Amino acid sequence: MNTSIIPDLATYEVWFLTGSQNLYGDDTLRQVAEQSNDVVAALNASSDVPVTVVWKPVLKDAAAIRRIMLEANAADNTVGVIAWMHTFSPAKMWIAGLDALRKPLLHLHTQANVELPWADIDFDFMNLNQAAHGDREFGYIQSRLNVPRKTVVGHVSNPVVQSQVGTWTRAASGWSATRELKLARFGDNMRNVAVTEGDKTEAELRFGVSVNTWGVNELVERVDAASEADVDALVAEYEELYAVVPELRAGGERHESLRYGARIELGLRSFLEEGGFAAFTTSFEDLGGLRQLPGLAVQRLMADGYGFGGEGDWKTAVLIRAAKVMGAGLPGGASLMEDYTYNLVPGEEAILGAHMLEICPSLTTSKPSLEIHPLGIGDREDPVRLVFDTDAGTGVVVALSDMRDRFRLVANKVEVIDLPAPLPHLPVARAVWKPAPDLATSATAWLTAGAAHHTVLSTAIGVEAWEDFAEMARTELLVIDEDTTTRGFAREVKWNAAYYRLAQGI
Repeated sequence: MNTSIIPDLATYEVWFLTGSQNLYGDDTLRQVAEQSNDVVAALNASSDVPVTVVWKPVLKDAAAIRRIMLEANAADNTVGVIAWMHTFSPAKMWIAGLDALRKPLLHLHTQANVELPWADIDFDFMNLNQAAHGDREFGYIQSRLNVPRKTVVGHVSNPVVQSQVGTWTRAASGWSATRELKLARFGDNMRNVAVTEGDKTEAELRFGVSVNTWGVNELVERVDAASEADVDALVAEYEELYAVVPELRAGGERHESLRYGARIELGLRSFLEEGGFAAFTTSFEDLGGLRQLPGLAVQRLMADGYGFGGEGDWKTAVLIRAAKVMGAGLPGGASLMEDYTYNLVPGEEAILGAHMLEICPSLTTSKPSLEIHPLGIGDREDPVRLVFDTDAGTGVVVALSDMRDRFRLVANKVEVIDLPAPLPHLPVARAVWKPAPDLATSATAWLTAGAAHHTVLSTAIGVEAWEDFAEMARTELLVIDEDTTTRGFAREVKWNAAYYRLAQGI
């Protein structure tokens, strides 16, 4: 059955706004419209741009600009706008519109032609093709108004340009998803843990997410109400999709445990669907009448696009939901992850990441094994879970921390590697990665930033998407990559502290 809540990004729109003015006359404006339509067609033809780019009539005065911005704000399926000053569009015309805009903005600094037709250039050509300084006028007013945006430079036929635009549209889609996100917390945060706490009111203002708590036994009621027929159908699906160990199969001595795992999934799904939630948390310290800590159910819900945070960590659940939407249709996946332990052999340094149970199977193309093992946390029956190794490839780990006066995103580029050796006694899904630029620098920077121990590991999207997302959210982002040094990173942390406090005003 299709239970995915990952949207088809083609149903989202980005509006393409072209700036000009009435000074140039009808013939020139007609060519402006034709050439901007060509840019839109090229973006829509690109496999790198997953959303639908919608051309809007050329903008020539302040009233029309403000009106189109307000319309974009009100259009639920519009996730952002792209602006291009094809000719010279005086920037004062854009003040009211840019001030009114509440959707993400990309400034595309391009032109109609790739190569200049040197022998044919006359002043009519110059009047028509003057984005080189028209966009500089636009850049000035954006900076003066402190408008958050992404700037992409180059011809629309350039694959690099298409990739940058496409990544921004993915970030805008993820940002749109958080703006309407409802998150259900079952129980509270793990006791005495600091980093999973956070200001839920500020999070709703900054990210749009509504975070609220429900008693675990409200979930238990749904779990207990699952019908035997629905349990039978779901168990049959498990046996088709996964390598189910014999003891969990029909007739096996632990089959009832699998059936209860199916009940948890059915109960969770019904609760989340009826409440319109796209993210949730659980806590092993608050399980109420649940007989198992949810493992399999959480893994499958994440695979379907739900955000999740263990131990009440709602901030990571928000990131995972955003990552799921941003990565829609791309190979790879996104999951809750936790740095557990290191391999510190010189030259072979790596991080072994896992969690108690809840790693998303979107991180693997192999067939997971469905198993049952004891769990020394939670004081409940042995839980069922999917066990697998994460596929090798490039990735990024991202954490969200509440720094009291602001939220801070920290992203580390990583290379997920094949397991150096088998892990026959570790009965959970896992990943091994080498962080950039190296483990010592990465860990030092991570600790310096106060970044969380829960992360989202994404192998579908990279740092660029998170940079775009952070710009849209006006949220601090610290990047740890191949260029990071401990000294430079420490300076950046201090500079950022000063900048963000000043930026907030008195």
